[in-house]
Amino acid sequence: MALALAALAITSGVGTAVILTGSGPLGPEPDMVLAAVYLNIAFLLALGALVTRQLVRIWLERRRGQAGSRLHVRLAVMFAAVAVTPTLIVSIFSAVFFDFGLRSWFSERVATAVKSSTAVAEAYLDEHRQTIRGDALAMANDLNREAPFLLSDTRRFNQIMSAQAAVRNLTEAVVFDGSGRALARSSLSFSFDFEPLPERAMAQAREGEVVILTSENDDRIRALVALNQFVDAFLFVGRFVDPALLAHVERTQEAVSQYRALEGKRFDFQLTFAIVFALVALLLLLAASWVGLLLADRIARPVSALIRVAERVRAGDLSIRVSPSDAVDELATLSRAFNRMTAQLESQRAELIDTNQQLDERRRFSEAVLGGVSAGVIGLDPTGNVNLPNRSASRLLGLDLDAAIGQPLQDLLPEFAPLIAEARRRPWRDAEDQVVVHGADDQRKTLLARIAADSANGQISGFVATFDDVTELLAAQRKAAWADIARRIAHEIKNPLTPIQLSAERLKRKFLAEIVSDPETFERMTETIIRQVGDIGRMVDEFSAFARMPTPVMRPEIIGDLVASAVDLQRAGRADIVFTTNLSPDPITVVCDSRQIRQAMTNLLQNAVDAIEGRRHELDDITDGPARDEIEVSVVHRDSRLCVVISDNGRGLPEADRDRLTEPYVTTREKGTGLGLAIVKKIMEDHGGSVELRDRPGGGAIVSLMFETDAPTQTETDPAFESHGE
Repeated sequence: MALALAALAITSGVGTAVILTGSGPLGPEPDMVLAAVYLNIAFLLALGALVTRQLVRIWLERRRGQAGSRLHVRLAVMFAAVAVTPTLIVSIFSAVFFDFGLRSWFSERVATAVKSSTAVAEAYLDEHRQTIRGDALAMANDLNREAPFLLSDTRRFNQIMSAQAAVRNLTEAVVFDGSGRALARSSLSFSFDFEPLPERAMAQAREGEVVILTSENDDRIRALVALNQFVDAFLFVGRFVDPALLAHVERTQEAVSQYRALEGKRFDFQLTFAIVFALVALLLLLAASWVGLLLADRIARPVSALIRVAERVRAGDLSIRVSPSDAVDELATLSRAFNRMTAQLESQRAELIDTNQQLDERRRFSEAVLGGVSAGVIGLDPTGNVNLPNRSASRLLGLDLDAAIGQPLQDLLPEFAPLIAEARRRPWRDAEDQVVVHGADDQRKTLLARIAADSANGQISGFVATFDDVTELLAAQRKAAWADIARRIAHEIKNPLTPIQLSAERLKRKFLAEIVSDPETFERMTETIIRQVGDIGRMVDEFSAFARMPTPVMRPEIIGDLVASAVDLQRAGRADIVFTTNLSPDPITVVCDSRQIRQAMTNLLQNAVDAIEGRRHELDDITDGPARDEIEVSVVHRDSRLCVVISDNGRGLPEADRDRLTEPYVTTREKGTGLGLAIVKKIMEDHGGSVELRDRPGGGAIVSLMFETDAPTQTETDPAFESHGE
């Protein structure tokens, strides 16, 4: 209906233009123009309603933010501008040209030319009239002079008439009386017999005037004059005028009259044309706008539908389809291609879901398998980023590897960077090495790490890093090795020590009295031998004790009594050091081997004493140290563990190899054997406990013997921490 209305509107506009341009010189018929105006107004209102409805619909879609509304607005504006602009330009130029044409039609030059042409035509006719007037008067005078002779001689009268007509180039000449009877005539005068003269002309001639006679349908000019010397006689003469010239004069006069009529109606005609032209222009503008809006709608509707379906697809609804169209344009082809794409995506998503379910089941199975493995396993992508860690890996490294998925392993653990580089450089073989890392509690761990590259067709698709904590294994291996060495040393050294010591004592007893020259030197040397042999013997005894640690005999013991006896033993020998104990008033029972626990505490207290002496030797001035040397022993509960905490204000723990202090033969003293802490650790491991070493705030060290208990007990404040602000 809209297309039909637009076509009818254009037809109406063209018809109006035909009415205006095809009318006569005085303009079109008013009734026809009025009918065309009414018809154009009807079409104008109908098209205006359609265009307004379409614009309101586009505005509502844009306001609601519907899909494709912005494109619809842009297309509508573009097509409307493309359609309206030429119409506006043509309308403006047409109005300008029409006004310019009217101005040129009724300009002063045209008016002057019209007036001049009329004057020329009238002057030409006046000239003919004056000429024939003069000829008629001259011929009348000649006839009046010859009147007495001519009335009696009719033949001579006719000859003179013919001669006079020929001399004056008259086509006819007749003399007649008042009754209309011809008295004489020229040889070619025939029309007088057929055309009677009007009475008014006869009367004017009797009064002495020369009467000029013209006829609308005649091609000649005639003159009538009275002859005074004749009785009631008249001379009637005529001369032919060029018919073409008369036709030109007639057309000129008609054109002038029409021009003057148009000039009188100029404003009315211009106003009528302007109104009709404005209506036709608006009609064409609305028709062009509607066509532009319709084209925009035809293009934007499929695009909007495609956008809405694409949004549904983006939301995950792959079953949606664009409504099929029978058109063969590019948008229909695009819609069909989009439907094929969504159908293919739907089938592929179903396949992917099935595949992902299978992969998820395999992944859960792999995670279950990896979760049950005590070793750490980390899957890496080709760039070395973490993508599949197990729980053991996070536990061993002290990191939350699940939160670190996607991050490079070499950034998380720089110690693994050489192994990753080695595996990338030689993917056909595993890269293996021992890696030392620091855990969350700043404890060093030795990991046996292996990284294997997964490659296919020469391309690395990922890496698998496996590692296990071999810290305890290496410590046990070193301990076993040192225990074997200790047994061999004790066996090989202890056998000759007794003869050496006995021989030195016998030499001293037997030969001291016989030495006369230098007995003091002899006595000093023999005592040195005996003393050094004793030191070596004690060292061998420590080796033997470490190598053949007896199996602990477990009995319930009061831990406070064991601590008190060990402290009293050290306090008695070192009066220069303040020993402090913080024990619970209630007896605390621990199942242990009292002799071994007492030996462990004695070793720790002796180490504390040695640390204080070492600090004294390191200071240049004793006044630079603490106000007093002190060792504090406390018994506290920590969660489910019972702890015997020994703290001192000695020189503290070394920065290097701190995690190896409990290994055999690792010592920071010049004369130490490195077996004290190793024996303590061995005793605590046999009791199911552990040893913890840490720095004491303000200087010194804190060593804790931690016993596992059956049930957790409320944690008490550690005096070693409380006294130093922790």
